Amino acid sequence: MKSTTPDASRKKSADLPLSCPSRPCLDSRQLFQNGLRLVEIIHGEVRYSLRLTQANKLILTK
Repeated sequence: MKSTTPDASRKKSADLPLSCPSRPCLDSRQLFQNGLRLVEIIHGEVRYSLRLTQANKLILTK
């Protein structure tokens, strides 16, 4: 049975640190500047789409 109370261990993105000292870190606001809602990522020879939804979620599709 699912709990209806929020998980206290989860942090909102605003609460996360602004730097990632152990590995490269990219803020999604850098990708979605000027009102962009869709960016394309090329990985090898495959093209992916990264979409920012109205609910402020990220969706990565092939």
